[in-house]
Amino acid sequence: MEEAAARERKRPREGDAAPSAAAAAGAGKAQYVYLPVADALKAPGARVFLFAAVSEIGAAVRSRGTDFTLTLRVADQSRPAGISVTFFADNVALLPCVKASGDVISLHNVVITMHGEFFVTFNKKFSSFALFEGKVSTECSPYQTSTKYYGTQYDNELLTQMRTWLAYNPPGLKDLELQLRSLKSDTTFDLVCKVLHVYENNGEWIFYVWDGTDTPAAEFQAILDAEAVESSPLHLEGVPLPREVLCTMPCVGTVLRVFTNRYIKEVFHLQKNIYWARFCNITCKQEFGIWKGILGPSSRVRLLSHEDGSVVDRMKMYDSRIANQVHRQPMASLPGASNIADVEYEAAGYTTLMESLTHEQVTHKFKTLVRVVAAYPCRASELRLLLTGSYCLRLTLEDPTARIHAYVHKDDGAKFFGGFLTAEALIKKMNKLLGIPEEDEEGTPLTRNPPWIWCCVKSYRLDKNDPWGSRRYRIFGTEIRD
Repeated sequence: MEEAAARERKRPREGDAAPSAAAAAGAGKAQYVYLPVADALKAPGARVFLFAAVSEIGAAVRSRGTDFTLTLRVADQSRPAGISVTFFADNVALLPCVKASGDVISLHNVVITMHGEFFVTFNKKFSSFALFEGKVSTECSPYQTSTKYYGTQYDNELLTQMRTWLAYNPPGLKDLELQLRSLKSDTTFDLVCKVLHVYENNGEWIFYVWDGTDTPAAEFQAILDAEAVESSPLHLEGVPLPREVLCTMPCVGTVLRVFTNRYIKEVFHLQKNIYWARFCNITCKQEFGIWKGILGPSSRVRLLSHEDGSVVDRMKMYDSRIANQVHRQPMASLPGASNIADVEYEAAGYTTLMESLTHEQVTHKFKTLVRVVAAYPCRASELRLLLTGSYCLRLTLEDPTARIHAYVHKDDGAKFFGGFLTAEALIKKMNKLLGIPEEDEEGTPLTRNPPWIWCCVKSYRLDKNDPWGSRRYRIFGTEIRD
């Protein structure tokens, strides 16, 4: 095999990645013949030298033996679709630690293997590697090298060529990449997000993911059936998260649930609440006005470094957002909320529903910006009883971070609706809250779009022996305008 390697080093360079004649003529120095990936595949079993871009980053796991293993996918001009490279090492620290997709890797003495399809094997006994930043830069030194790696001054030329190619051919399909704020139903796309929590129940997995933006506000069917308006759930399928998990969630930005009924090999790493990932080829849809993601048979999950360009962009956007009090408000409500409600605490700051759910105290007061997506009761006869102190009204409030039930207590009913109104006036105000437009010449509207309203809310407990389990919410200091 050593003779084969020597022959490889003497072979003339091929393809776009070939070194200059000066490199081939360098006397007294080890010369490495880097093959284009497509040409390397023509030599199964041989040791080859590759210079390529990392297009996908896998997870480091323990192999069936005593080693640790990691798989990367690398690509170059000759094979943009790439090829898998499997690394083995005695410990995780010796494996490549790629900062970002699109970084460049130099591989020495790796073996082309075929097992169903071609892939590259990195042998810890004689293979070596070096990692370079992929973005255009004057810095050409690797940020990680293995112990046996020796480069040459001519590697800089190849690095410059690869960076130039990457500038026009970045890894991943950016045109298929969406943020949570741009979700569309039944569209296939890639989502770059942080995985906050993973839950498994009888073979179904739920990934709780976040990218710092808000999912679009949903429209609802404008069904006149009162029960349909009253029965909007707080959660999708799956048990509500326990408080200790809920308190680890960000308080600004939507946490999207992504569902799958198949095992994802990266799940062990994703359970640690530290990884960003690219969910490839996923779809989304709405159920009861709540967005849910779905991983299908062709979907994949790829781990991302915190230094990946897409991750850095999202964190910069989020940092900018939370630094501004107005931008912390729901994206769908900007540039201003509806003015259909007056609140007592105009000067109070803005609080998201998630901030309240994770508040350190059971009882507290806050001002929030929400939509009323459901009401119980919503019939005129029962609303009239509310004004007389015989009924309590339950509203389902939502913002991009959560949904809660909040009650208008019977002694607050008249204040909330702005006086003792007729049944017709009550229904008109309730329709305004729920976003049900008035009938026009074409008949009953098909959809309703609840407006954003400011309201004051306070939490309380029903049982001092179970304060968190018995916590409820009550609307106060809020009046719906005519």
